[in-house]
Formats: sequence, structure tokens, C-alpha cells
Amino acid sequence: GNKTVSVVFATYREKGSVRRVIDKFFASGFVDEIVVVNNNAEPGTNEEVKKTKAKLLYEGRQGYGYTYQTGVKAARGYYIILCEPDGTFVGSDLERFLVYARDFDVVLGSRTGQSTPLSGADMTVIRKFANVIEAKTIEVLFNTHALTDVGCTYKLFKKSALKKLEPLWRTRNSLFATELVLLTVSENMHFIEIPVTFRKRIGRSTYVERWHDALKWGVRIIIYIFLFWLRWIGAKIFKSKKKRRSEQ
Repeated sequence: GNKTVSVVFATYREKGSVRRVIDKFFASGFVDEIVVVNNNAEPGTNEEVKKTKAKLLYEGRQGYGYTYQTGVKAARGYYIILCEPDGTFVGSDLERFLVYARDFDVVLGSRTGQSTPLSGADMTVIRKFANVIEAKTIEVLFNTHALTDVGCTYKLFKKSALKKLEPLWRTRNSLFATELVLLTVSENMHFIEIPVTFRKRIGRSTYVERWHDALKWGVRIIIYIFLFWLRWIGAKIFKSKKKRRSEQ
């Protein structure tokens, strides 16, 4: 139908890939608008983006959360897709997201269900294992649908769903990817998780270069999930007490 599609990219260290990724996403034929948010990106990034039809925005506050939140607020589409321009994700997967978006408000990508050999992609065995454990923790704590990945940026939201979640955003750093999953689950959004293609990134990753960094990051995510869950449980108890009081 006439439902427009916006893609939001955050860029920090993707000068070498950003232009090609933008062109590929537009070439998919599904994208009406691409919003690229420059988060203190390496010199030369703007020039690359300006060679495309993408809209360029700036977010000076350093952080994955800040950057995507700025992009989401500027995006005009009925569907808003979050993705990264480092070459790990492909524009041809958009069609898959849009097919599921007919029935769901939120479609979450998962890098761990991929059929490609792990060594070929950026998803090392440790990272895959950590992501699956974290996702299963959410699944159990919140008694929700199947989840296998918490850190995948590639996601689709109906704009209306993001409007509902926006007031609840608290995270400004890379935990924002996980916060979006937690909010989707805890707010009972109608969602599904689908496998996406995940390739070797172009350039270096800021976060998970060394295995002990990946491990530390994994521990941070697990702690974050439990703290979020405790707040959620606390809010539920508070609401039910309030309700009981008002009924007395």
C-alpha cells in the first residue's frame, strides 16, 4: 500500500561503507527515506553521505541511544527501520521485515539464527552464546514469545509503536538496542523476531573486538536486563496495590 518506509542509520566509524549501504537500501525498492545521524563520525563521512539521497543529521552527544533517538524523531515513515551502515546487514532483508509488518507492530531482527557459518560473520561463538542467553533470560522473565538476540540493531517499528515507547526511553548508550527489546516485551507490543543476514563488518567494531570485552559487555547486558525486570515487577506490584486500595 501507500505505507512509507524510513530507514535510520547511525554513523560513527563507517566512512568506508556508509555510501554503499545507503545505495543498496534505496536500490531494494522499498525505502522512501533514509535518515543518517552523524554521531561525531570520522572525517569524510559527511562527504560520503552527501553523495546519496539520504538526509544527514547531527547528534553531538556521544552514544548509540542518543543517535538512534534523534534519527527516529526525524523519520517520517509509517514504518521506521533501524539499521547500521557498517555492511553487516543487507537491504534485501527489508522485504522480509515488511512481510511480517503486515501482522505485527514490531519486527525484531536476530543475527543468531543465521545459517551462515559463524566464522564468516562478526558473530563469534562467544557473542552468539551471550546473545542467546540474554534473549532467553528476557523470554523467561517476561514470559514472552521466542527471542534469540538482544543486541541486533536491525528492527522495524510502526511509527505508532515507537510513539508509545518513546516516553519510556532511559538509555543513551549501546544498551538502547536491548532497551528497545525489553520495552517491546514489557509493554505487550505485538511483535515477532525474524532471522536476518549478518556479514563481516567493514572497519572495526567499537565494542566487541576482544573476547574479554565481549564478556564484560555480556555481563553488563544481563545486569541491565535484571534491573529492568525488577523495576517492571515493582511497577506492577505498585499498580495492583493502588488498584486494591481504590476498590476498598
